[in-house]
Order: sequence, then structure tokens, then C-alpha cells
Amino acid sequence: MKTDHPQSSHRRRFPRFSPASAFASPILAVLTLFFGLVAGLEGHAVPDIPVRGSFSSGGDCAISVEVNPRCFDADPNMAASLTYAVYQAMTPERKEELRRMASEFVPKHVEFFFEPLGQVKPEFDFQFSGEGLKPLEGPEDVVVLTGFWKTAVASGLTGWKIRATPATKLAVVFQNMINGVVHPRLAVLFPGETSFTLDLSELSGRVPAGPAKGSVSAQGSWRDSAGTFWNFFQQGFVHVLPEGLDHILFVLGIFLLSRAFRPLLLQVTAFTVAHSVTLALATLGLVKATSSVVEPIIAASIAALAVENIFHKRYSHWRLLVVFAFGLIHGLGFASALRDLDLPQSSLAVGLVGFNFGVEGGQLAVISLAAACTFWIRDQELYRRWVVFPASGLIAAVGLFWTVERILQKSP
Repeated sequence: MKTDHPQSSHRRRFPRFSPASAFASPILAVLTLFFGLVAGLEGHAVPDIPVRGSFSSGGDCAISVEVNPRCFDADPNMAASLTYAVYQAMTPERKEELRRMASEFVPKHVEFFFEPLGQVKPEFDFQFSGEGLKPLEGPEDVVVLTGFWKTAVASGLTGWKIRATPATKLAVVFQNMINGVVHPRLAVLFPGETSFTLDLSELSGRVPAGPAKGSVSAQGSWRDSAGTFWNFFQQGFVHVLPEGLDHILFVLGIFLLSRAFRPLLLQVTAFTVAHSVTLALATLGLVKATSSVVEPIIAASIAALAVENIFHKRYSHWRLLVVFAFGLIHGLGFASALRDLDLPQSSLAVGLVGFNFGVEGGQLAVISLAAACTFWIRDQELYRRWVVFPASGLIAAVGLFWTVERILQKSP
């Protein structure tokens, strides 16, 4: 007589989750490593080059540029910041050498323009200070070189702008202050990119006939916030595609397991929410984590997700927890592009939202390209054999290589 086994059927439809087997999984092992190491650690993002213009009615003008000594290193991302304790122990000769290096560094990476005069070459007086002109107090405070140049907006000058030279590989940040008030428009420049032109027609010693063509009003408006949003949207998009190969591989790892719309939507949403949270918290300074920990774990997360694609044939909702946890880690990686820009609060929120939307745009572009390349493969078994297995294996190998490489690079 045939006997039904409802209990066995129940187990087949709703598999039990074992905590022991979960922690044996390479994915959750990486998560355990992350939460064990990241907590409470502070690190340094890739340095940027802030350029700040300060203008007042009547023609007074002060231009400053901030240079982190890490910029002088062949790989600024790996170089350590100059701390106040190390600075105090420096000889006068070494300090003077750093000033000379800053004077030579700036013209190679930033060009300055007053309209209609054209390019000018400021003679900066470099002094040691804290980031954003903050006072140096604690031994671990980061020391930078800030160059100052005071001049006057002569009659007939109508606008001011800067250009990041093609030689620079760092972010050049363009900010301004008008009569003591931070201007809402700012720009983070790609190599070879020119900033907007700030209208100086009402701030010169004698009011000229009119503003420079296409210049941004010194008074500020909603268009400036829109311009800031679009500028940071571009930065976020490029941070993924084409520059963020590690993030591209992670998104491909999400895509490979299942091309079905619902699982893909759930995973991308989980990843988006997670990295948006840590991106915001890290950028606002509420969460701090050292890149020597975050970068190897990002690489390990890529490998872990790819390995899961090989050994798990179907999507399950546990995958959402994994993707969400890894999204938190990747958000810390994205934050390195924003954290040290020292943006004014009025622009920070707009820039943060724009950057996040740009990141999402880049991720959706990656998924769209992957879908376009594989949509014609209808047979799922064929898809796994000829796409999922080789692609996931390659991604896992790259992720493991990066993990080892980044650990060794960060080792003393």
C-alpha cells in the first residue's frame, strides 16, 4: 500500500536552515571576518585637491588650494597620511622640501582662469594646517599643505574657473564663498575637465558691462543644486562603469545566478539599500573603517558570491541576506570617493544623493549589458554550463587574487 509522507514533503518544500552549516559557508565566514575587523577602525580615503575661492564685494579675492602630502607618492591610495606627531618631529629642511613639492605639484594638476583674461598662475604661499584649515591638536590629526594667494578682482574681470589637467588622477574639487556665504554650486572634476565659470561681474573693483557668457550667478539658485546633483551623478556612474572593476564583477555575480526578473530585482534592491546606508553614514563621518580592511573584504565578497553561483543552482531568499551584508561593505568602498571632500552641508546632501543615483545608474548599465549578451540562451542548463560556470570561476579567481594582493599590499 502506498503511503504519503507529508512531513518529508514539507522538508523538501521548506528546507531548514542550520546556523552551523551557515558559518561553514565561505560567504558567511567572510561576513564574520568583516564584522569582527571593521568595528571601530578609522582609515583614510584617496586624497583630493580642494580649490576654494573666496570673493567679496569691492574686489577682494583669496584663492586657496589644499594638498595632502600623500599626493606626492606614486600610489596615494596606499600611502599613509602625515600625522601631527610625525610633522612635529620633522626637520626644517624636510618641511621646506614638502613646501617646494607642493608648489611644483599644483601647476601640474590644476589650471586657474579669470575671464576674459585667460589662464593665470597664482603664487601660492604654502603653510601646514589641518584638513579644511582645521587646527592641529591631536598627534593623529592629518597634516596637509594649504596654499594661499590673495589678489583683487580687477575691473573688467567677469568670471573665474579652474581646470583639472589630464595629468591628474585625483579629484579636483571646486568650491567658492561669496561675502562669507558658501556658494551652493560646486564641482568635482575629472582629468581634463573644466569647472563651471563663476560670475564675478558684481564683485570686481568696478562693475563691468555684464557677466561672462555662460557663467554661474554668484547669488546662487536651484539650478546650482541641479548642477551639483548632475556633477555627482556623473562621478557615481563613472565610479562603477568603467572605473570600478571590482563593483562590476560583484554586480555580474548577482546577475549570473538567476536572470529571472523578481530574484534579480530583489538582489539589486537589497544591495542598493545596503550600500546606500553605509555610503551615507561613512560620508557623514558616522561610520569609519580602514581601507586596509574594507578593500580585501570587498575582493573576498566578489569571490564568495561567484563560488556560491557555482555550487547553488537556484536562487533562495538567504541570498538576499548575503547580498545585503556585502552591500554594507561595498558602501564603505564607495564612500572613499566622497568622505574627504569636506563639502558644505548645503551641497553634501545633494552631492550624496546624486552620487548614489549615479552608482545605481552604473550598476543597471552593467546588468543591462549582461542581459543583452545572454538573452538568446534560453536553455537554463546550457546557460549554467557555458556562462555561469566559466564566468563565475573567472570572477572567483580574480576576487581571490585581489584579496591576497590587497592583504599583502597593506601588510607592514
